[in-house]
Parts: sequence; structure tokens; C-alpha cells
Amino acid sequence: MTLITAKEYEIVEAEILTDKIKDYISKAKSTETRKAYRSDWQDFEAWCKAKGLRSMPAQTSTVAAYLADIATNKKVSTVERRLVSIRQAHNMAGYPLDKRDSFITETLKGIKNAHGAPQEAKAPILTEDLRAMVKSLGSDLKGIRDKALLLVGFTGAFRRSEIVALCVEDLCFKKEGIEILLRRSKTDQTGKGATIPIPYGSNPETCPVRAVKDWLERSKIIAGPLFRAINKHGQISIDGMCSASVALIIKRNDHIKSKEGNYSGHSLRAGFCTQAAANGVSDTQGMRHSRHKKFDTWRKYVRLASVWQDSAAIKLGL
Repeated sequence: MTLITAKEYEIVEAEILTDKIKDYISKAKSTETRKAYRSDWQDFEAWCKAKGLRSMPAQTSTVAAYLADIATNKKVSTVERRLVSIRQAHNMAGYPLDKRDSFITETLKGIKNAHGAPQEAKAPILTEDLRAMVKSLGSDLKGIRDKALLLVGFTGAFRRSEIVALCVEDLCFKKEGIEILLRRSKTDQTGKGATIPIPYGSNPETCPVRAVKDWLERSKIIAGPLFRAINKHGQISIDGMCSASVALIIKRNDHIKSKEGNYSGHSLRAGFCTQAAANGVSDTQGMRHSRHKKFDTWRKYVRLASVWQDSAAIKLGL
């Protein structure tokens, strides 16, 4: 039996605690965010290796040079995220980068001035679009799944990552509709959860509750992921879909393919917010349902919904 001194024990215990701290810190961000940070860091590391520069700890001039280099073919938002990723990696390693360093701040300012452009908003799917999208779907298994996914995604104002994370166990059918337990979201990393009410629709063809019941009945799914991949033989996967599948279902819809606009997996959530604002839903009620934490973010949908009604040019009499 090997004995260790009290000092050695303290060192070992401190190392164990440090590892635990790092583990919890790494879990403070969502899985998607951690994947993005890891990919960004690997790109910076490879760039430094190719240039013969040190990546950890990196000189601020090295970070600035990297940002300037990638700015020629990357969006400003991507450049900003790369900087955040590099800072996160350094912080985790105990080499914090100075946010106010002039090399970095001035370079980033110059990049924004040279390449900055208004953020391209995703086209919202409004109620009229949703009706047409559902109507264009087939009556096969994929059509029934896609119908339920689109209607639930829209009425619940769900993010695409939230849609594919839903499980049958998260559904509670009531006489008014479905109460969906959202266990975790982008703005709820601590997992407090939220209950989202999905009411019966007045039109059976576009009712999200009936659509979910039809999907469960046809798919025979009784537990686990609610929405799953279906192969060409009509076989349903045991695993849930990936978030990119939501965007593909939207973009491949016949109605959406006939329209102009930058549609994506966010179009369902954007559509709910825009339609709700246009229909006179109050800020408080809308934000409560969509789980928006920032008032300014919600208000941009209100502005989008009222851009024509509030236009002074309509009053010109031309």
C-alpha cells in the first residue's frame, strides 16, 4: 500500500475538481454550439499550423491576421463567431484573450465596414402558405409525418432543433388539444422546461392535434422520438431526425418551391411570430408562447408584419 502526503492528496483532489469544472463548463453550451466552437477552433488551429504560427496561446496579432484572412470569403457573422470560439478555447485553457486589444477590435471594425451587410432574414411561412403546403402533401407515410411536423412546428413556434427533439412522452392529450413539454431549448440551457399548448384547429385539414394523432396511428410509434426518418421502402427509423431534415422538408415542398424567398428550418417559427403579430396578438402573449427572452427580437416580427400597414407612402395618393 502506497501512502501519499496531505499535500499530494490536495493536489490530486484539486486536479479532479478542475476536470469536473471543465466538464460542467463544456456542458454550459448547447450541443450545436459546442460543435460550432470545436469546428471553428480546428480551422484556426490548421491555419496557424500552415502559417507556422502558435495557436495556443496565440498572439493577438495572429488572431487578427486570421480574421482578416477569412473575411475575404466568410460572412461577418461567421468571422465574429470564429473570434468567440477562439476566445472560448483560450479561456478554457487558462489563456484569456483581451477583448479590448486594438489589434483585434480595429481589425474586426474594418471587416464590418468593408464587408458588413444587413442580415438576410429567413422568409416566414404564414398561415396561407401553411395551408397550401399541407394541401400539396401526399397521403403516404411521409406525407402524414410532414403534415404533423409542419403544423406542430408552426403552431408551437418551435425551432428546428426543438421539433426533432420531441418525444411521444412529451405529449399530453387534453380535451383542448395537446400540451407539449419542451424539455430544453436554446434559451433554456438549464433544462427548466416549458409547456406549450397546441389547440385543436377549426379546420380538420390543418389541425395540428389531429395531424399528430394520425401520424402516431399510422406510424405505430408509442415511445421515443416523435418525428423519424422514413426510407424509400416505407420503413421508419428508430432514431429521431436531424435538425437539417426540417429545412429539407420545407424547401422540398411543392408550394415552397413555387415561391421566391429564402426559406429554411426557421421559417416555421418566423411565420408564427409574423402571423401572430399581424393578427393582433399582444407582445406579452406572443413572447410567452414563442419563448422569446428579448423584446427587441420579438418586435422585429411585429415590424415585419406591419411594414405595409404603417407605410407613409400609402398616404401619398398616387
